[in-house]
Amino acid sequence: MKFTSHFRGLKGLSLLLTLSMLLAACGAPASTPAADSGATGDTTAAAGGESSGEFDWGMCQGESLNLLLNQHPYQQALVSELPAFEELTGMTVSYDVFPEQNYFDKVTIDLQAGNSGTYDAFMTGAYMIWQYAPAGWMEPLEGYISDPAKTNPDYNFEDILPDLRNSEMWNLEPGMQNLGQGSQYALPWGWEANAYMYRKDIFDANSLTPPTSLDELVEVSKQLKEINPDMAGIVVRGSLNWATIHPGFMTMYASNGCVDYDENMVPQMNSACAVEVTEKWIDMVRSAGPEAWTTYTWYQAGSDFGAGKAASMFDADILGYFQNQPDTAAAEVLGNVAWAPGPLGPDGELKTNIWIWSLAMNAGSQKKDCTWLFMQWATGEEFLTKGAVEYSMVNPVRQAIWENEDFQAKMAEQTDYLETFNTISSNNMQIQFTPQPLFFETTTEWAQALQDIYAGQDAQERLDKLVDSLTEQLQDAGITQ
Repeated sequence: MKFTSHFRGLKGLSLLLTLSMLLAACGAPASTPAADSGATGDTTAAAGGESSGEFDWGMCQGESLNLLLNQHPYQQALVSELPAFEELTGMTVSYDVFPEQNYFDKVTIDLQAGNSGTYDAFMTGAYMIWQYAPAGWMEPLEGYISDPAKTNPDYNFEDILPDLRNSEMWNLEPGMQNLGQGSQYALPWGWEANAYMYRKDIFDANSLTPPTSLDELVEVSKQLKEINPDMAGIVVRGSLNWATIHPGFMTMYASNGCVDYDENMVPQMNSACAVEVTEKWIDMVRSAGPEAWTTYTWYQAGSDFGAGKAASMFDADILGYFQNQPDTAAAEVLGNVAWAPGPLGPDGELKTNIWIWSLAMNAGSQKKDCTWLFMQWATGEEFLTKGAVEYSMVNPVRQAIWENEDFQAKMAEQTDYLETFNTISSNNMQIQFTPQPLFFETTTEWAQALQDIYAGQDAQERLDKLVDSLTEQLQDAGITQ
């Protein structure tokens, strides 16, 4: 089977990270102590520097790099294979791993240190480019990519799905039409499409089918709660963080025709469309969600689903995959997870929001050419194919891996995973947010509004207050008049 990417153009990308980002996590940070960065003999201090000669994996033999990594299955695959990179290049690599609840704070603090920072490369999301790039913290990469003396001739940058590549380009101007322009600030590494995951055994036993509309989503979730009162009918994120908005909620919000901002960057979270979606979403969570919903992050949602504490989940498609493995799934869950696209909007539209895990170079690194060796290896076809086939690096960012028979055979074992991905990828699957430089502050405040409505506040009144607050912030920042 040939798998073809169906992206239709990523128009909106979420933007700036703040130190208020708190994604709850499980487990303590694991690390290999990272040595201090030091000066090297790199010939280029920035992207685009001239060089001559042929590419050589051994050009930085004897050097060392320091990585900052988020606690994630992608990171686990990378760390397991780092000895292969070290053998290939003659370099040594140290790394620190932090859970998401404080990972992004750690990144921000280190990048702010400039040339005194500890890390050469770091995991990031596409959203974060809109804080880091304007601040000068991210090294532009196009000069490295185009330099045959620095880039392996087999790297094939064009094989990375084009709309993922474009999502990590920016001309530093806010707005929906500015993706795919300007500099390449990060490399896509792995990504997540938000989908509906459910317990097929429970659905089959009760003659249920995956919901195809928001109303059906609410109703099916309530039915699942009635069938198994000790389980949540559905689990979704609810913590006080921007990440509560971006998976299932934003997918339903966009699919139903709602927008976060209009063409003049005026907030639209109190529109009739937004209020209706919000009221139905909160009704679903109150009636069928977990009791401690306001504490739920990516980790808590996945853990509940994998432990058999929830009958369905609306979140990253890979989260269901991680929770359908022998070392994570309860006996009754293993092999009983199935996937379906998120419900459609009233006009039959499906607009799935996505997240892109990426690798970026610290602009303050003193070892930029050496760091580029690592980045191209970590995003190259050989490593990513191994990561996808032998580890849990799904979804892959390279078209060649989607067409790889071993990868297809592996994912065919997950009920309707590939079929679901094919459907949502051909239906406006993109980052649905409007780019704007206060993304993380304002979207976290949006999550606060959802929590307040969940606690009993009137949806229209609370969303009116949200829009008033966001409008003032955007005006103060000079984003709107």
